[in-house]
Amino acid sequence: MSPPPPFHQAVVARHGWAQAVATVLVALGAMGVVAALGLWAAGAADLPDHAFFRVVAATVVTAVGGTITLSGSAGGLADTRAGLTVIPLSVTLTGALVLGTGFLRPLRHRAVAGGRELAGWAARIAVLWLPALLAPAYAARQTFKLSLGDDTLSDLGDLFGVSPEVGFTTDVPQTLLFGLLWMAGVLVLALLVSARAPLPGRLLPFQESVRPAAHAMVVLLLAHVVLGTLIALVVAVTRGHAPETLAVILLGMPNLVWLTLTIGLGATWNGRVEGPFGLPMPHVLDEVLRSKDTTTLDLRTLAGHDGRVWWLVVVDAVLLLAVAFLMAARSPARVHAWRHAVHGAVALALTVLMICLVGRISAHYGLSVLGIGDLGGGLGGKLFLEPELWTAVGLGALWGLVTGFLGALLARPVRRKGAIKPADTAPES
Repeated sequence: MSPPPPFHQAVVARHGWAQAVATVLVALGAMGVVAALGLWAAGAADLPDHAFFRVVAATVVTAVGGTITLSGSAGGLADTRAGLTVIPLSVTLTGALVLGTGFLRPLRHRAVAGGRELAGWAARIAVLWLPALLAPAYAARQTFKLSLGDDTLSDLGDLFGVSPEVGFTTDVPQTLLFGLLWMAGVLVLALLVSARAPLPGRLLPFQESVRPAAHAMVVLLLAHVVLGTLIALVVAVTRGHAPETLAVILLGMPNLVWLTLTIGLGATWNGRVEGPFGLPMPHVLDEVLRSKDTTTLDLRTLAGHDGRVWWLVVVDAVLLLAVAFLMAARSPARVHAWRHAVHGAVALALTVLMICLVGRISAHYGLSVLGIGDLGGGLGGKLFLEPELWTAVGLGALWGLVTGFLGALLARPVRRKGAIKPADTAPES
């Protein structure tokens, strides 16, 4: 009878190449399915020249941080300009959850793992992730012909042979680079969030301060997504517009609810919507942004259109207290309340910073023929939405400091690891 394999070989067998292939394919497949369903609900299935699957590929590419370049042409007598910066965070979140779960699954039921082992397991996924990402990167390219629409412009187009086109292509090297960085960030975050994932021995002293706070912030973000989805479904059932609502849920629900999370904290965003563009958000937000000048988007301006906006502050306060309590309850009893406050401040500041960086939106398109019909006309439009970054981060730190301290006070009655039980005290003589 042959002896059993060494322990390290048995460990590697549990997360070898087969597991890496399954993790990568399931993650990309889940992202593709969510993107396809969302675009189908948005009406993209009717795009000409069988472009639907190419748009799905472009959506997956942008979801992992890839770069899509817009281009246009209309002949020598016309000019086109186009640009797009947006991340479909519903697709991104789906991929992150599936990829992180696949990465952690073979490592469960263990307390410690060597740094080389974790790096080797991550490297297997990375080696397969890059070629798998090449498929949507090369598939995401398409050109569409546009109608001039207006009678004057249409006549000019027929006279001078102007045939406007707009298309998109992928910057493959940048897509691979940012896709790899996205994958690495997801794997690191998965290790930070999971309480059961093994860490190298050198990092074990840091898990008590980092993991509870990281887990609390992920719960906060997911709670907003779940709450926003439930509200959207109720609105769809009671008021109709089910396809549009489904498209928002499957493509941009985190874009919307994480924006409202920061606004509820007091953050300010600046934006404008002009032309045929629209944002995946309630009517009140689109109404505020659709103006001739740049609009300030905050609690005060939104409350001027709908007083129910102040409920965002209440929802944020309740959820932040809940996750602060969770953070303290998952921490050892010896951690003081002021440390929980500091951990909460740092964690929420970083979370708000992430939302501000990935939640930016910018898009524009314009066509002119002999100088007629530029960006401001019916053949063009633009939108943008940008945060006042450091003010938002500072407010996040302040909220995290206060709710972290209060959550620690609320968690004091909870029995946690490191607490001294009454039975452990010495009996009286």
